[in-house]
Parts: sequence; structure tokens; C-alpha cells
Amino acid sequence: MICTGWRRWSRAALAAAAVLCAGATSGAATPWGADYFPNVPVTTQDGRTLRFYDDLLKGKSVAVLLFYTSCKDVCPLETANLVKVQKLFGERMGRDIFFYSIAIDPWDTPRENKAYAQKFGVGPGWLFLSGKEADIQLIARKLGLSRSFDAATRDGHAASLMVGNVAKGTWMRNSPMDNPQFLATTIANFLGWKREGATPSYAEARPLTGSKSQYLFQSRCSACHTIGEGDRVGPDLLGVTSRRERAWLARYLAEPEQVLAEGDPIATRLFARYKQVRMPNLDLGRDDIASLLAYLEARSGK
Repeated sequence: MICTGWRRWSRAALAAAAVLCAGATSGAATPWGADYFPNVPVTTQDGRTLRFYDDLLKGKSVAVLLFYTSCKDVCPLETANLVKVQKLFGERMGRDIFFYSIAIDPWDTPRENKAYAQKFGVGPGWLFLSGKEADIQLIARKLGLSRSFDAATRDGHAASLMVGNVAKGTWMRNSPMDNPQFLATTIANFLGWKREGATPSYAEARPLTGSKSQYLFQSRCSACHTIGEGDRVGPDLLGVTSRRERAWLARYLAEPEQVLAEGDPIATRLFARYKQVRMPNLDLGRDDIASLLAYLEARSGK
């Protein structure tokens, strides 16, 4: 069992996450199931009403996270990144594992959730769920996805992905913004999926290479953008430092939500063209922005 990201959790959330982890290490005869998880009704993006435990958890392997459709920060990045993981899983989605995004905004309707999923090209095996506010809060607490100070944060929730084999009662916490291939491999190993072909040894592993700017692009930008490989969720960034003024790019990277709110014509056109997916605020510092722009310029030059 791997549990990460434990920082200042509320007592209820800490206890809930500890209980989930205990199922993997205590050797308890009864895995955490119907006596622990709420069986409250939730509604899918297609308008179907399901019971959270009986229909969505029982006997399944799942990956669960929180989101809301108007989020301007991590939600778009998490969703875009997990779409890449979903594609790596291929036919296992909806068969060997199920993804659940749970809306924490009580105003998010199934219709809005469906439109949100379609913007990112979400495929089968991934449900976007909504329900009564109290029921959603209970689910979040039981999964260890809520913290005492979340309401005071800019995004309103933690960027966490809880992965569980419900039948065995084993769970782990991951970052939904990890490198997609790394995340897919981590989940596959945790769930005990057999790998096709020979398994490489650690002796064959290559040392990590790459600059800070390359890491920034891969960890913050590559879920939504490419450089010379076509549009993804957002535009292809090949040559963007030639097409846009550097001052505009720097400000847009620093505070994209403010630039859009001011009615900036470029930001407005991009928002309309790319299915109204908001550019998230990535909390980039001045040095990070300069490094990213230099990387984009260098890659475009090649």
C-alpha cells in the first residue's frame, strides 16, 4: 500500500484515509465495504441514478477524484491528464477499472457534467457524478478526499486521486497530475495486472535527463498542449513565441483567468475555439514562466 500527500488533513479525513490504508496492511478478514462506504444516490452525466456503493464500488477497481465544472485551477489539468491515462488503459476501462469524477459544486447538473466530459474527450468507463451536497461531502470524507481547510483554498479541494481495489479493501493515494505513463504503470502494478511482454529490470533503467524547463512543460502543459504534434485540449504551441507578444504570453501564463475575465480578445477567441476549456492557473513564478517561454522558443526553432 502506498499512501502519499498527507498534509494537514482534518481528523475525519485523516481517520478515513487511515482506515482505507489499514485494509491493505492489517490483514483484516473483512475488507472495507458496505459497512463503511455510504450507499447514497448519485447521478451520472447521462442522468442515471445509481447507488454509490452497490452500483459503483462493490467488487470493482476504481479511481476517484473531486472536481467542479467552473474550476479555474487544477480540475482541467487533472481531467486532461487522466484522459491520457484512460487511453493508455484502453479496453481495461469499464472492465478492469472505472474512473469517477465527483462534482463538489451542488450547482453542477448532469447536463453540465456531460458537457465538461465531452470537452476533454472522455471515453467509456469514466463517470462524472453529482448528488446532494451532504451526500457528496460524506463520500469525500469517507474516501479521505476532504480536508479541514479546503473551503479556504483557491480551488476548494485537494488534487488527489484515490485508487482502490474494493473487493480486497486496498487503497492508495496518487496525484492525478503525475506523468500519465508513470501513473498508469503505478495503478496497474497496484492492481496486480499482468504486463504483456518481458518486464524490464532496474539495471536496464536509464538515468533521468532533461532540463527544468522540459520538466515544467511535461508536468504542467503537456496534458493539454503539444509542440508540433497538433492541437490537443488546447492549441499546438509550436511557434507561439513568434505569434504572440512575449509580455502577453507571460501575463497569460501568470493569471489566465484574469486575462479572460478582462475580455482580452486573444484569450476570448482561444476560449471559444477550444470548447470553452479554461486555461488553468498553474501557480507559475516569474522564473518558471521565463524558463517555459525559452523552452517553447527553443523547441519551435528545432
